[in-house]
This record gives sequence, structure tokens and C-alpha cells, in this order.
Amino acid sequence: MGKLAIQLLFLITFFLVLVSRILPATSQEVEDEADFNYDPNGEKGPANWGRIHPDWGACSNGSMQSPIDLLSERVDVVSHLGRLNRSYKPANATLRNRGHDMMLKWEGAAGSIEINGTEYLLKQCHWHSPSEHTINGKRLALEAHMVHESLDGKIAVVGIMYMIGRPDTFLSSLTKQLQSVAGTYERDTVAGVVDPRNIKIGSRKYYRYIGSLTIPPCTENVLWTIVRKV
Repeated sequence: MGKLAIQLLFLITFFLVLVSRILPATSQEVEDEADFNYDPNGEKGPANWGRIHPDWGACSNGSMQSPIDLLSERVDVVSHLGRLNRSYKPANATLRNRGHDMMLKWEGAAGSIEINGTEYLLKQCHWHSPSEHTINGKRLALEAHMVHESLDGKIAVVGIMYMIGRPDTFLSSLTKQLQSVAGTYERDTVAGVVDPRNIKIGSRKYYRYIGSLTIPPCTENVLWTIVRKV
């Protein structure tokens, strides 16, 4: 092999390695809400997210975008998916008001879930109100997203829907911290040791589909698990 061919092979290999190291970073949700909002008629609204930044193109051109409406007539019932294999544990966490949601981020190892033989580490949990997904066209009061990431950068999200009713014990345990960041922007407060096992799943039945992050950069190939019980 000639010297030029060897140099080209080296450059191609270097480029592929570089890309493989960079790509997982784009799967992270945007922390700063200053660049986007939810105004349907605004320049920074959802209809324009894909044009705001070059790496947000999937928001406009993606083929597997979330959220979706979970219609009963298009749901296939399968029994081989099995239970969610959760192995969570308590860890220090920080609560942040990101403007578009409230996020609880674990600073230490908070455990993981296993799906199809892949381990996804729990990174954070955040809440959207009203819910982003709908069930048979119905939007619910609140939706929690437990965001997990595998060692090779794949994302798996467990979604839990809520309706107005009896106080949720896990959310109630964070009342003081939530009040301290309410009405603020990009402000953190220490939540202390938080046990994710206290987040109630409530059902063995769930919806499963391949979608995307629901905010920029709208990265696709996100593995969604939406708990059926509200």
C-alpha cells in the first residue's frame, strides 16, 4: 500500500473515531431554554426549532419524533417484553428549574434499568405539565420522564402520567425544594439523597416505541417506555 493511501486510511480512521466520540453529546437535551420556547406562533416555537441551530434539524425533518398520541387501535399487545428490570439506589441529587420543566439530576450512581440486555444508567428525572404524550387524544395533568443512558450513549426514557388527585408521595417529599426554585430560571437547589425507587411506576403494563427527545436537539432512536397506568 502506498504512502498516500496509508495516510488517507489513517485520516479516515481518525475521523470515524472522532465522530463516534462526539455523537453521543448531541443526544443530550438542551439545558438553556433561551434559544427555544413553546409559543406556537413565535420565532422560537416548536414549528421553528429545526431552523434555529444546524444540529436541531431532526426537530423539523425527523421521521420518529416524540411525543405521540398513544391510540388504542394502533397498539399491538405483546407478552414477551417482560417487566421493567429496575435496579435503582439512593444518591445525591440536585433540583433545577430549566424553565420548560423541573429536573432532578442525580450526581452519583443512582442505578439503572435493563432493556433487551442493555443497561441504561439513570441520569435524571423531569416533569412536564401538562403531559407531552396523549392517550387516545387525552392530555393529562403531568408527565414524568426518567432519563437513562447506556455506556455507548443510547437513550431510554420511562414516562409516567399523572392526573389531579391524591398527593404523590415522591413529589410531596420534594415540596420544599420545588418551592425554592419556583418562579426562578436556571437555579439549582440541593435535594440531598434521593431514592428513585420511591417514584411509583404502578403497573407492569406499558407502551413501548422508538421516538426522540421531546425538546431540542430532538435526537431520534430514543427508546420510550410509557407506563400504562395513570
